[in-house]
Amino acid sequence: MNAEDLYVDSEVRQQWISILEREGVVSGFESRLRRLDGSVIWVLASARIVRDASGEASYLEGAAEDITERKQVQDAVVRAREADRANQAKSEFLSRMSHELRTPLNAILGFGQLLEMDSITPKQHEYVADILKGGHHLLDLINEVLEISRIEAGRLTISPEPVSVQEVAQESFSLIAPLSAQENIRLEDGTARIPEQFVWADRQRLKQVLLNLLSNAVKYNRRGGLVALSCEAMPEGRLRMKVSDTGPGIAPERLERLFVPFERLGAEQTTIEGTGLGLALSKRLVEVMGGALGVDSTVDRGSTFWIELALSESPAQQASAAMPGVTELRAPQIAGTVLYVEDNLPNLKLVQKLLALRPEVKVIPAMQGRLGLDLARQHRPELILLDVHLPDINGDEVLRRLKDAPETRHIPVIVISADATQGQIDRLLAAGAQAYLTKPLDVKKLLAVLDETLKREGP
Repeated sequence: MNAEDLYVDSEVRQQWISILEREGVVSGFESRLRRLDGSVIWVLASARIVRDASGEASYLEGAAEDITERKQVQDAVVRAREADRANQAKSEFLSRMSHELRTPLNAILGFGQLLEMDSITPKQHEYVADILKGGHHLLDLINEVLEISRIEAGRLTISPEPVSVQEVAQESFSLIAPLSAQENIRLEDGTARIPEQFVWADRQRLKQVLLNLLSNAVKYNRRGGLVALSCEAMPEGRLRMKVSDTGPGIAPERLERLFVPFERLGAEQTTIEGTGLGLALSKRLVEVMGGALGVDSTVDRGSTFWIELALSESPAQQASAAMPGVTELRAPQIAGTVLYVEDNLPNLKLVQKLLALRPEVKVIPAMQGRLGLDLARQHRPELILLDVHLPDINGDEVLRRLKDAPETRHIPVIVISADATQGQIDRLLAAGAQAYLTKPLDVKKLLAVLDETLKREGP
């Protein structure tokens, strides 16, 4: 092999020669060389011209080091930084666009609703209804695009915990019932006939996905059809939740396009409302929770969309496993009022059961952040237990308002959350939380913190 053939980039070889001829030495010169087997490596070379007594070039001496692995690491770092910058730019762009789009939408929907309440003709009511329908459709589209973008950028925060399948199913069916009645679709909840099971998931996100699948099953069904929810045990400790319909089904060659954003498989030419993002978003949400979402369909017979998630012990089972003996967990007599702000009913029941070991402690439950703030002002409890992910306002905001208000700023707040990231913990402790406990709860630790706090803060 000729020397020219060793170099991947011929101009780099010429640059090497030019430096040697001009300066007589080359130090730390990087180039790509081709091995005899055709593979390419990066080389860091240094060389000098050795001259004879008369000053004529006699030969070259030097050394070369294979730096391929080092270059690969450097390239990976550069790509990661570029990806971070791209994600940051995309997030900033989406944030600005969200603001710019929502601002005029606020006026459109606001004035549309005012017109709807005004004394206008039936025809004008029809026009206003179309304006509001289009505005809400656009708002849904903005929300779903932002949600997908947050997932892709790795910025979506989830709060995994044991979630009751029956509870989420009942809530979802109650929300979808008006739509099914309107379309004359019968709903069948098969989870009500099986023992209660729990999956490891973010409760709000799971309900969001299940609602999307149920609403699709209703909208794309036959008039007078059936939508059924059932569960099936899967290998490796997983549970499959299945939403089946009696609709027209989907041809096999079209199934792979179902989860493509904005792909509606021709439904955009019908009167059925949709953005084409619901299934794409649902699939990403389930995958973020460590699960899978798929579909089985037969033309003219219907479709079954399924969610597969890891099974979990119930909060009560986890507590029992952590409780070696009731007597061991009993403590010196303490008294006081504890406000627990938590929207998940099984978690709420768990803490109530644990605090029953402290007979002189009164527990006030609140399943919304704003209600928790009101109860804190009314009852001035000795301690507040606070979840982070609440249905109305985040626990971060609840903590901030508690610490800003003179009447509640002295009350100790213990955060209880499934988010165990150190950044989140540090941030809330810095914001004024006395302690941060992660789910699944360490029962002994919770009771120890409770005992210490009420002993110090109580009357």
